[in-house]
Amino acid sequence: MAKDGTKNILLRLDPVLAERLQTVASVEGRSVSDVAREAIAALVDQRRQDAQFSQLLEQNLVRHEESLRRLRGDD
Repeated sequence: MAKDGTKNILLRLDPVLAERLQTVASVEGRSVSDVAREAIAALVDQRRQDAQFSQLLEQNLVRHEESLRRLRGDD
């Protein structure tokens, strides 16, 4: 984790998408990182309110709990 409490990640984008992102940032007078953070936050908020996503999350949790029990030999 960076000293400012943020985490650096590497994000690979299609060149066309990267250029479009740069254009949005430039037009708005913002950094590419700021625009990307805003978009990611919006996506996460959208998923948190999505019933289908919540159902998939629950299914994944159950599957991982079962895997953990098998690894521990709890079955």
